[in-house]
Amino acid sequence: SVVIQECYVQNTAREYAKLYAAEAEPLEGFGEVPEIIQIFLIHRPANNIPYATVEEELVGEFVKYSVKDGKEVNFLRRDSEAGQKCCTFQHWVYEKTNGNLLVTDLQGVGMKLTDVGIATLAKGYKGFKGNCSFSFIEQFRALHQCNKYCEMLGLKSLRTTHQKQRKATSTKSKNLPNSSAVKKIVPKKAREPRDFISSEH
Repeated sequence: SVVIQECYVQNTAREYAKLYAAEAEPLEGFGEVPEIIQIFLIHRPANNIPYATVEEELVGEFVKYSVKDGKEVNFLRRDSEAGQKCCTFQHWVYEKTNGNLLVTDLQGVGMKLTDVGIATLAKGYKGFKGNCSFSFIEQFRALHQCNKYCEMLGLKSLRTTHQKQRKATSTKSKNLPNSSAVKKIVPKKAREPRDFISSEH
């Protein structure tokens, strides 16, 4: 059911957040690390809806720290400490899973997050069904801007990997062995318009 899936998604993301915290907290100057709160599945056999979830109530201003689509730009994501650390968490998970998994919809109060999503590049990655479209991963790659927390964790910039790929493809096209074949085609093209004019006369 959707509720069971929701539970699984949040608790999987929570495990990643714990690993992230274990790596980030000892770093000098990193400070507090975002936490994904635990979500519990309860079974109520006598109820119309037999499954429900229970979680800690978050009190305070509820903020969305990660992009759901390009139109939704949240300045608190870029300007607040929690927002920056959430973006770094996304980058960290992305790198740890070799770009196969991304935790999305990071939202909550301060450093306490809930109702998160997961996007996977391939269906069934590690037996895991994500609940978000893999286009979120493409979008994250295009929009993510590394901050000081990404640098502290030694994460590789996503921009440079794109540029390297572009350079690699452009050098390949320059070093094509069939450059002579390309030249042969050119005179044929030049002849075509002349043939066209003579057929008109």
